[in-house]
Amino acid sequence: MKSATALGVITALAPAAARAAGEPAKIGIVGKVKIPWFDNVEKGVLKAGKDLGVDASIINPTTDDPAEQVRAIEDLIAKKVDVIGVVPNDGKALEPVLKRAQSAGIKVIMNESPGQKNADWDIELIQDKAFGEAHLEAFAEAIGGEGKYVVFVGGLTVVQHNLWADFALELQKQKYPKMQQVGDRFGVSNSVDDSYKTAMDQMQANPDLKGFLIFGANGPIGAGNAVSDRDQIGKVIVVGPFIPSQGQKLMKSGAITRGFLWNPVDSGYAMVALGKTVAAGTEIKNGVDIPGMGPCEVDASSHVIRANKQIDLNPKTIDEWAKVI
Repeated sequence: MKSATALGVITALAPAAARAAGEPAKIGIVGKVKIPWFDNVEKGVLKAGKDLGVDASIINPTTDDPAEQVRAIEDLIAKKVDVIGVVPNDGKALEPVLKRAQSAGIKVIMNESPGQKNADWDIELIQDKAFGEAHLEAFAEAIGGEGKYVVFVGGLTVVQHNLWADFALELQKQKYPKMQQVGDRFGVSNSVDDSYKTAMDQMQANPDLKGFLIFGANGPIGAGNAVSDRDQIGKVIVVGPFIPSQGQKLMKSGAITRGFLWNPVDSGYAMVALGKTVAAGTEIKNGVDIPGMGPCEVDASSHVIRANKQIDLNPKTIDEWAKVI
Protein backbone atom coordinates (compact mmCIF):
# COMPACT_ATOMS: atom_id res chain seq x y z
CA MET A 1 0.00 0.00 0.00
CA LYS A 2 2.81 2.38 0.88
CA SER A 3 4.60 1.87 -2.40
CA ALA A 4 1.39 2.35 -4.38
CA THR A 5 0.65 5.55 -2.47
CA ALA A 6 4.16 6.80 -3.00
CA LEU A 7 3.93 6.04 -6.69
CA GLY A 8 0.67 7.97 -6.86
CA VAL A 9 2.31 11.00 -5.28
CA ILE A 10 5.25 10.83 -7.66
CA THR A 11 2.90 10.63 -10.65
CA ALA A 12 0.82 13.52 -9.41
CA LEU A 13 3.85 15.74 -8.89
CA ALA A 14 5.64 14.82 -12.10
CA PRO A 15 4.26 17.68 -14.27
CA ALA A 16 5.07 20.34 -11.68
CA ALA A 17 8.56 18.94 -11.24
CA ALA A 18 9.15 19.15 -14.98
CA ARG A 19 8.14 22.82 -15.02
CA ALA A 20 10.34 23.52 -12.00
CA ALA A 21 13.28 22.17 -13.96
CA GLY A 22 12.64 24.80 -16.61
CA GLU A 23 11.10 22.54 -19.20
CA PRO A 24 8.20 23.96 -21.24
CA ALA A 25 4.73 22.85 -20.21
CA LYS A 26 3.45 19.85 -22.16
CA ILE A 27 -0.09 20.37 -23.42
CA GLY A 28 -2.00 17.67 -25.30
CA ILE A 29 -5.26 18.46 -27.08
CA VAL A 30 -7.82 15.89 -28.23
CA GLY A 31 -10.19 16.97 -31.01
CA LYS A 32 -13.54 15.39 -31.85
CA VAL A 33 -12.67 13.89 -35.22
CA LYS A 34 -10.40 14.60 -38.18
CA ILE A 35 -12.56 16.91 -40.28
CA PRO A 36 -11.74 20.37 -41.75
CA TRP A 37 -12.86 22.13 -38.55
CA PHE A 38 -10.30 20.26 -36.47
CA ASP A 39 -7.62 20.61 -39.14
CA ASN A 40 -7.96 24.33 -38.43
CA VAL A 41 -8.01 23.75 -34.66
CA GLU A 42 -4.69 21.95 -35.17
CA LYS A 43 -3.24 25.06 -36.83
CA GLY A 44 -4.15 27.08 -33.75
CA VAL A 45 -2.66 24.51 -31.38
CA LEU A 46 0.66 24.45 -33.23
CA LYS A 47 0.77 28.24 -33.61
CA ALA A 48 0.13 28.74 -29.90
CA GLY A 49 2.85 26.26 -29.05
CA LYS A 50 5.38 28.29 -31.04
CA ASP A 51 4.12 31.69 -29.88
CA LEU A 52 3.87 30.80 -26.20
CA GLY A 53 6.91 28.57 -25.84
CA VAL A 54 5.11 25.40 -24.80
CA ASP A 55 5.16 21.82 -26.08
CA ALA A 56 1.70 21.63 -27.68
CA SER A 57 0.28 18.78 -29.74
CA ILE A 58 -3.12 17.54 -30.90
CA ILE A 59 -4.72 14.18 -31.60
CA ASN A 60 -7.67 14.19 -34.00
CA PRO A 61 -9.39 10.75 -33.95
CA THR A 62 -10.39 9.14 -37.23
CA THR A 63 -14.02 8.67 -36.10
CA ASP A 64 -16.32 10.38 -33.62
CA ASP A 65 -16.54 7.24 -31.46
CA PRO A 66 -15.96 8.43 -27.84
CA ALA A 67 -13.80 5.34 -27.28
CA GLU A 68 -11.18 6.86 -29.58
CA GLN A 69 -11.04 9.98 -27.43
CA VAL A 70 -10.70 7.83 -24.31
CA ARG A 71 -7.71 6.05 -25.85
CA ALA A 72 -6.15 9.36 -26.86
CA ILE A 73 -6.52 10.74 -23.34
CA GLU A 74 -5.06 7.56 -21.85
CA ASP A 75 -2.07 7.98 -24.16
CA LEU A 76 -1.56 11.55 -22.95
CA ILE A 77 -1.79 10.43 -19.32
CA ALA A 78 0.91 7.85 -20.01
CA LYS A 79 3.08 10.58 -21.53
CA LYS A 80 2.70 12.60 -18.30
CA VAL A 81 1.64 15.83 -19.97
CA ASP A 82 0.90 18.84 -17.77
CA VAL A 83 -2.45 19.72 -19.34
CA ILE A 84 -5.01 17.81 -21.38
CA GLY A 85 -7.56 19.72 -23.44
CA VAL A 86 -10.57 18.00 -25.00
CA VAL A 87 -13.42 18.87 -27.37
CA PRO A 88 -15.66 15.93 -26.46
CA ASN A 89 -18.08 13.91 -28.54
CA ASP A 90 -19.68 12.52 -25.39
CA GLY A 91 -18.71 14.29 -22.18
CA LYS A 92 -20.26 11.68 -19.93
CA ALA A 93 -18.32 8.86 -21.55
CA LEU A 94 -15.09 10.72 -20.79
CA GLU A 95 -15.75 11.28 -17.08
CA PRO A 96 -13.78 8.23 -15.81
CA VAL A 97 -10.68 8.89 -17.92
CA LEU A 98 -10.71 12.60 -17.10
CA LYS A 99 -10.84 11.69 -13.42
CA ARG A 100 -7.79 9.49 -13.92
CA ALA A 101 -6.00 12.40 -15.56
CA GLN A 102 -6.76 14.70 -12.64
CA SER A 103 -5.67 12.02 -10.17
CA ALA A 104 -2.34 11.94 -12.00
CA GLY A 105 -1.89 15.65 -11.34
CA ILE A 106 -2.83 16.71 -14.88
CA LYS A 107 -4.95 19.81 -15.41
CA VAL A 108 -8.00 19.17 -17.59
CA ILE A 109 -9.54 21.85 -19.78
CA MET A 110 -12.46 21.57 -22.18
CA ASN A 111 -13.90 23.34 -25.20
CA GLU A 112 -17.56 23.02 -26.22
CA SER A 113 -18.41 21.27 -22.94
CA PRO A 114 -19.47 23.72 -20.21
CA GLY A 115 -20.29 21.98 -16.94
CA GLN A 116 -18.07 19.00 -17.76
CA LYS A 117 -17.52 16.73 -14.78
CA ASN A 118 -13.88 16.02 -13.83
CA ALA A 119 -12.54 19.08 -15.66
CA ASP A 120 -10.85 22.18 -14.27
CA TRP A 121 -12.04 24.73 -16.84
CA ASP A 122 -14.01 25.05 -20.06
CA ILE A 123 -13.19 27.83 -22.53
CA GLU A 124 -15.69 29.13 -25.08
CA LEU A 125 -15.23 31.65 -27.87
CA ILE A 126 -18.88 32.65 -28.15
CA GLN A 127 -21.86 33.34 -25.90
CA ASP A 128 -24.05 30.23 -26.16
CA LYS A 129 -27.45 31.90 -25.88
CA ALA A 130 -26.56 34.64 -28.36
CA PHE A 131 -25.10 32.07 -30.76
CA GLY A 132 -28.15 29.82 -30.75
CA GLU A 133 -30.57 32.73 -31.00
CA ALA A 134 -28.62 34.42 -33.81
CA HIS A 135 -29.02 31.30 -35.94
CA LEU A 136 -32.72 31.06 -35.15
CA GLU A 137 -33.36 34.72 -36.00
CA ALA A 138 -31.49 34.42 -39.31
CA PHE A 139 -33.34 31.20 -40.13
CA ALA A 140 -36.75 32.59 -39.19
CA GLU A 141 -36.15 35.67 -41.33
CA ALA A 142 -35.14 33.52 -44.30
CA ILE A 143 -38.23 31.27 -44.16
CA GLY A 144 -40.66 34.06 -43.38
CA GLY A 145 -41.24 33.08 -39.76
CA GLU A 146 -43.43 30.06 -40.49
CA GLY A 147 -43.35 26.52 -41.85
CA LYS A 148 -41.78 23.14 -41.20
CA TYR A 149 -38.09 22.78 -40.47
CA VAL A 150 -35.55 20.17 -39.41
CA VAL A 151 -32.78 20.49 -36.80
CA PHE A 152 -29.35 18.89 -37.15
CA VAL A 153 -26.73 18.62 -34.40
CA GLY A 154 -23.36 16.89 -34.44
CA GLY A 155 -24.62 14.20 -32.10
CA LEU A 156 -27.25 13.80 -29.42
CA THR A 157 -24.48 13.61 -26.81
CA VAL A 158 -22.59 16.70 -28.05
CA VAL A 159 -23.34 19.09 -25.20
CA GLN A 160 -22.59 22.38 -26.93
CA HIS A 161 -24.54 21.70 -30.13
CA ASN A 162 -27.60 20.68 -28.14
CA LEU A 163 -27.31 23.70 -25.88
CA TRP A 164 -27.35 26.01 -28.91
CA ALA A 165 -30.33 24.12 -30.27
CA ASP A 166 -32.09 24.47 -26.90
CA PHE A 167 -31.70 28.25 -26.96
CA ALA A 168 -32.80 28.44 -30.60
CA LEU A 169 -35.90 26.29 -30.11
CA GLU A 170 -36.91 28.13 -26.97
CA LEU A 171 -36.84 31.42 -28.88
CA GLN A 172 -38.73 29.86 -31.79
CA LYS A 173 -41.56 28.75 -29.51
CA GLN A 174 -41.78 32.17 -27.90
CA LYS A 175 -41.43 34.37 -30.96
CA TYR A 176 -42.33 32.29 -34.02
CA PRO A 177 -45.23 29.99 -33.12
CA LYS A 178 -46.03 29.33 -36.78
CA MET A 179 -42.71 27.54 -37.23
CA GLN A 180 -42.95 23.77 -36.71
CA GLN A 181 -40.02 21.44 -36.01
CA VAL A 182 -40.29 18.13 -37.87
CA GLY A 183 -39.39 15.16 -35.69
CA ASP A 184 -36.57 15.35 -33.16
CA ARG A 185 -33.01 16.50 -33.65
CA PHE A 186 -30.89 14.50 -36.07
CA GLY A 187 -27.37 13.78 -34.80
CA VAL A 188 -25.68 13.86 -38.19
CA SER A 189 -23.84 17.15 -38.65
CA ASN A 190 -20.38 15.84 -37.77
CA SER A 191 -20.54 14.10 -41.15
CA VAL A 192 -21.11 15.68 -44.56
CA ASP A 193 -22.36 12.36 -45.97
CA ASP A 194 -24.80 11.69 -43.11
CA SER A 195 -26.10 15.26 -43.33
CA TYR A 196 -26.55 14.95 -47.09
CA LYS A 197 -28.44 11.66 -46.81
CA THR A 198 -30.66 12.87 -43.98
CA ALA A 199 -31.42 16.12 -45.78
CA MET A 200 -32.38 14.18 -48.90
CA ASP A 201 -34.60 11.87 -46.87
CA GLN A 202 -36.32 14.73 -45.08
CA MET A 203 -37.01 16.68 -48.26
CA GLN A 204 -38.47 13.54 -49.80
CA ALA A 205 -40.65 12.85 -46.76
CA ASN A 206 -41.72 16.49 -46.32
CA PRO A 207 -42.36 18.18 -49.68
CA ASP A 208 -43.41 21.36 -47.85
CA LEU A 209 -40.22 21.57 -45.78
CA LYS A 210 -38.94 25.14 -45.46
CA GLY A 211 -35.42 24.48 -44.28
CA PHE A 212 -32.67 23.09 -42.08
CA LEU A 213 -31.44 24.75 -38.89
CA ILE A 214 -28.06 23.22 -38.18
CA PHE A 215 -25.45 23.15 -35.42
CA GLY A 216 -22.23 21.37 -36.41
CA ALA A 217 -19.85 22.57 -39.11
CA ASN A 218 -20.27 19.69 -41.59
CA GLY A 219 -24.06 19.83 -41.50
CA PRO A 220 -24.59 22.90 -43.70
CA ILE A 221 -22.22 21.46 -46.30
CA GLY A 222 -24.14 18.19 -46.56
CA ALA A 223 -27.56 19.84 -46.43
CA GLY A 224 -26.49 22.56 -48.85
CA ASN A 225 -25.34 19.98 -51.38
CA ALA A 226 -28.63 18.12 -50.98
CA VAL A 227 -30.65 21.28 -51.53
CA SER A 228 -28.58 22.06 -54.61
CA ASP A 229 -28.87 18.54 -56.03
CA ARG A 230 -32.66 18.56 -55.60
CA ASP A 231 -32.87 21.97 -57.28
CA GLN A 232 -34.38 23.50 -54.14
CA ILE A 233 -32.14 26.56 -53.80
CA GLY A 234 -34.29 29.45 -52.60
CA LYS A 235 -37.08 27.05 -51.66
CA VAL A 236 -35.39 25.11 -48.85
CA ILE A 237 -33.19 27.22 -46.58
CA VAL A 238 -29.98 26.11 -44.86
CA VAL A 239 -28.61 28.07 -41.89
CA GLY A 240 -25.75 26.96 -39.66
CA PRO A 241 -22.03 27.29 -38.91
CA PHE A 242 -19.52 25.99 -41.45
CA ILE A 243 -15.91 26.39 -42.54
CA PRO A 244 -15.98 29.36 -44.97
CA SER A 245 -13.52 27.91 -47.49
CA GLN A 246 -15.51 24.66 -47.51
CA GLY A 247 -18.91 26.30 -47.95
CA GLN A 248 -18.03 29.37 -50.01
CA LYS A 249 -19.44 28.08 -53.30
CA LEU A 250 -22.61 26.82 -51.62
CA MET A 251 -23.22 30.20 -50.03
CA LYS A 252 -22.50 32.05 -53.27
CA SER A 253 -25.02 29.80 -55.03
CA GLY A 254 -27.65 30.38 -52.35
CA ALA A 255 -27.66 26.77 -51.14
CA ILE A 256 -26.48 28.02 -47.72
CA THR A 257 -28.15 31.22 -46.62
CA ARG A 258 -26.26 32.27 -43.51
CA GLY A 259 -24.25 31.08 -40.55
CA PHE A 260 -22.41 32.27 -37.48
CA LEU A 261 -19.08 30.95 -36.36
CA TRP A 262 -15.84 31.58 -34.57
CA ASN A 263 -12.44 30.87 -36.02
CA PRO A 264 -11.48 27.26 -35.18
CA VAL A 265 -7.84 28.34 -35.32
CA ASP A 266 -8.69 30.53 -32.32
CA SER A 267 -10.19 27.50 -30.55
CA GLY A 268 -6.93 25.60 -30.76
CA TYR A 269 -4.95 28.66 -29.74
CA ALA A 270 -7.26 29.35 -26.80
CA MET A 271 -6.97 25.85 -25.36
CA VAL A 272 -3.18 25.96 -25.45
CA ALA A 273 -3.10 29.51 -24.06
CA LEU A 274 -5.42 28.50 -21.22
CA GLY A 275 -3.34 25.38 -20.71
CA LYS A 276 -0.20 27.44 -20.24
CA THR A 277 -2.07 29.76 -17.86
CA VAL A 278 -3.32 26.96 -15.59
CA ALA A 279 -0.02 25.07 -15.76
CA ALA A 280 1.71 28.19 -14.45
CA GLY A 281 -0.72 28.36 -11.54
CA THR A 282 -2.11 31.74 -12.59
CA GLU A 283 -5.33 32.69 -10.81
CA ILE A 284 -8.36 32.50 -13.09
CA LYS A 285 -10.73 35.34 -12.29
CA ASN A 286 -13.12 37.59 -14.19
CA GLY A 287 -11.27 39.67 -16.76
CA VAL A 288 -8.34 37.26 -16.98
CA ASP A 289 -6.28 37.98 -20.09
CA ILE A 290 -5.88 34.75 -22.05
CA PRO A 291 -3.17 35.22 -24.72
CA GLY A 292 -4.76 35.77 -28.11
CA MET A 293 -8.26 36.07 -26.63
CA GLY A 294 -7.97 39.26 -24.59
CA PRO A 295 -9.85 39.83 -21.32
CA CYS A 296 -12.41 37.06 -20.77
CA GLU A 297 -15.56 36.63 -18.71
CA VAL A 298 -15.18 34.01 -16.00
CA ASP A 299 -18.01 32.15 -14.29
CA ALA A 300 -16.24 30.72 -11.26
CA SER A 301 -19.26 28.67 -10.20
CA SER A 302 -19.40 26.69 -13.45
CA HIS A 303 -15.69 27.04 -14.28
CA VAL A 304 -16.46 28.47 -17.73
CA ILE A 305 -14.30 31.10 -19.41
CA ARG A 306 -15.78 33.07 -22.31
CA ALA A 307 -14.23 35.23 -25.00
CA ASN A 308 -16.35 36.93 -27.66
CA LYS A 309 -15.19 35.87 -31.12
CA GLN A 310 -18.48 35.34 -33.00
CA ILE A 311 -18.42 36.14 -36.72
CA ASP A 312 -21.25 36.49 -39.25
CA LEU A 313 -21.06 34.41 -42.42
CA ASN A 314 -23.19 35.86 -45.20
CA PRO A 315 -22.80 36.57 -48.94
CA LYS A 316 -21.05 39.88 -48.16
CA THR A 317 -18.45 38.41 -45.78
CA ILE A 318 -17.91 34.89 -47.12
CA ASP A 319 -15.14 35.69 -49.61
CA GLU A 320 -12.96 37.41 -47.01
CA TRP A 321 -13.46 34.69 -44.41
CA ALA A 322 -12.77 31.97 -47.00
CA LYS A 323 -9.27 33.43 -47.34
CA VAL A 324 -8.73 32.94 -43.61
CA ILE A 325 -10.26 29.53 -42.80
